[in-house]
Amino acid sequence: MIRSTSSTLESPVSGSRVMTSVDTIQERRMLRSRKAEVCSPSARGAQVEEEESDLTPLEDQVEVPKKRAKARRKRISTSQGASLKADKSGGGNVKLSPAMGTNSDKISEAKKRKRSHDVDDAATLERGELEEPLRLKRRKRPAKPEPVYIIPDVEKKETTFRGRLGYACLNTVLRNNKPVSEGIFCSRTCRINSIKKNGMDWVKDLGRQNAEDMLKIIEWNERNGIHFMRVSSEMFPFASHEIYGYSLDYCAPLLAQVGTLAKKYGHRLTTHPGQFTQLGSPREAVVRSSIRELEYHAEMLDFMGVDQDGVMIIHGGGVYGDKESALARMKNVIRDDLPPEVRARLVLENDELCYNAADLLPICTELDIPLVFDYHHDMLNPSPRLPPSAIMEQANEIFRRRGIKPKQHYSEPRDGAVGVMELRAHSNRCQSLPKGLPDDMDLMIEAKDKEQAVLHLYRIYNLHSVRRESLRPPVEKETRETRGRKSARKSRSQKT
Repeated sequence: MIRSTSSTLESPVSGSRVMTSVDTIQERRMLRSRKAEVCSPSARGAQVEEEESDLTPLEDQVEVPKKRAKARRKRISTSQGASLKADKSGGGNVKLSPAMGTNSDKISEAKKRKRSHDVDDAATLERGELEEPLRLKRRKRPAKPEPVYIIPDVEKKETTFRGRLGYACLNTVLRNNKPVSEGIFCSRTCRINSIKKNGMDWVKDLGRQNAEDMLKIIEWNERNGIHFMRVSSEMFPFASHEIYGYSLDYCAPLLAQVGTLAKKYGHRLTTHPGQFTQLGSPREAVVRSSIRELEYHAEMLDFMGVDQDGVMIIHGGGVYGDKESALARMKNVIRDDLPPEVRARLVLENDELCYNAADLLPICTELDIPLVFDYHHDMLNPSPRLPPSAIMEQANEIFRRRGIKPKQHYSEPRDGAVGVMELRAHSNRCQSLPKGLPDDMDLMIEAKDKEQAVLHLYRIYNLHSVRRESLRPPVEKETRETRGRKSARKSRSQKT
């Protein structure tokens, strides 16, 4: 337990003798350090010596951490001279207050602090004030050297295909730039709550940043021989929303630059609105939202100035318990409700669950709407009595009749996948191309490794020269996990 001692000192202000109560070690040390400055030797007398003798054993009893003691001594040494003023209303307790020293004394003390801390206190000296020393800024860490990637060899194969291979939405090399703030991608998005909080100008700026990065992605694609890409549907977040939607007029000049650059290099840009675009839905609100989504994509492509090859691909959607009725509703919406600029770019695609190619071909033929044939989906949901070669022939005929270059989709399931949910997930990379591909067709590679999957096929089939610095190694073991419910993933892991 810390003892409280009393001593008698002479106040430098009134000259009277007052009793002081020192209850902490810090106050005692501050008193001791200023005795020589505040009190004359004659005023101290035997009572001060008695106080010092009382403090000595007390310091031995209380162990003060070295760092804290050093910090206290530092503060005491850099502070100005203080005087002890008697607080008459406080029962004679002594309080420490800064002395009213001269400006020259302050400047001298500040110079000492500058030498000891190597801090520029010029501004402080000019004001005649004494402040705590400024903290030095941390040095920036040197940039890490570029990693060296070990790229494994590939098994060489042959093909007669000489068309364009493309990838969807994201460039993994540019997205993973370091530091993270320098990542390049065109899918910045947000939540509605963020729009409410930050305002419409904020969400529009996200779209502007996406469009700016699209220019950089096109340049990268050109350097690496990739002339076909799908533009992200999230380029302009919530642009088609019923309440928070907005026109793309504000970004028209920038989108025109994107289209001009793509046209300069001969790149094809397409879009693929999300699975919530359901033209065959029995709910009117869903159909209206789907049409707004298609109008947004058409507006974006129109501002880019891309030609008829810039198509918008959608799936048939749900069957809602009656496939024939859903197909009839979808046909009526396409024929009667879609604006001309939307219908001019619309393309249907077979899916792996609801509508195979045979289900969609009659509508496509009747309405003169092209069909994108997806090999992976056809494997999981094949068309009876209609092989892929026959589907391709009919689908590509509609493309040619419309003056649009044919395009199809290709992907592969992951190794070891079982069941529909695992089989429908795309692998990281494709190890082969389908046979019999015509040369006048573009093939979208739908794989998790995006542009790396295209470069991988370039190396396998010698379709284009590949820059070594653009390659990234594949993962050693590809996961079969899908993004389902956590409980479902947990049960699958327990079974395996």
